[in-house]
Amino acid sequence: MIYFAGIDVGSTAIKVAIVDENGKIAGVRVTPSGSLFHKNSIAALNTLLDQLGLQRDDVRYLIATGYGRKLFKEADDSISEITANAIGAFEAGKAYGGVRTIINIGGQDSKAIQIDCNGNVVNFAMNDKCAAGTGRFLDVAARNLELDLEELGDCHFRSTSAPLTINSTCTVFAESEIIGLLAKGHGKEEIIAGIHYSIASRTVRLAKRVGIEDRVYFDGGPALNKGLVAAIQDELGRELLVPEYPQTTTAFGAAMLARSEYMSEQSLERA
Repeated sequence: MIYFAGIDVGSTAIKVAIVDENGKIAGVRVTPSGSLFHKNSIAALNTLLDQLGLQRDDVRYLIATGYGRKLFKEADDSISEITANAIGAFEAGKAYGGVRTIINIGGQDSKAIQIDCNGNVVNFAMNDKCAAGTGRFLDVAARNLELDLEELGDCHFRSTSAPLTINSTCTVFAESEIIGLLAKGHGKEEIIAGIHYSIASRTVRLAKRVGIEDRVYFDGGPALNKGLVAAIQDELGRELLVPEYPQTTTAFGAAMLARSEYMSEQSLERA
């Protein structure tokens, strides 16, 4: 059995996916990026290989993607996260009848991607100018509310009043707004619900710019937040398809492309 790997060197997390020659996922790993992107990327790959009982030579082709993809010199190739995300969502979406629209919220940016029936990118829009609609905003909010990031989703559903409106479009100003709401005696639950709906509103506007078709696939670390998922579904007016490991879709897409490129090269050599 031979294997293929994709590594997504993100701004906040490094994601690794390994697939076998049949395109089946052998394993995935998510670890913080830290400040040493290259060193931590190598460590993440080696740790996953060890967990799977594989050697580096078992991986015939590796593609890097993400914010720090150019730092991973050991890769056989590198591609943009837009392309990798599209491939990963397209392949994962086959089990659910296919997807045509992808929403990704990362640590520092958010994206909306429209793909065709073959998984090719037709259109995309990206917000990387402001962190108010990203995972960074959730990190800042959790810190100000003295909560773990994992608690935000449950708190959303404990809100017994209408979500508060968060007007600020900048994380710095939004942070001040959150502190001000706490000072006025508002509960954490209604503030959290307001934060989720604020992100949801920005996200849906981004998705509408590229066009919303068929099933909508939601990935990235914030997709683990059930409160945010619920808010986006409310704003979008339809159910989202959230994979089991939403952080690893882009790495999976890179791994699947690595498999495809390797197989194509082998076919050409045999021709």
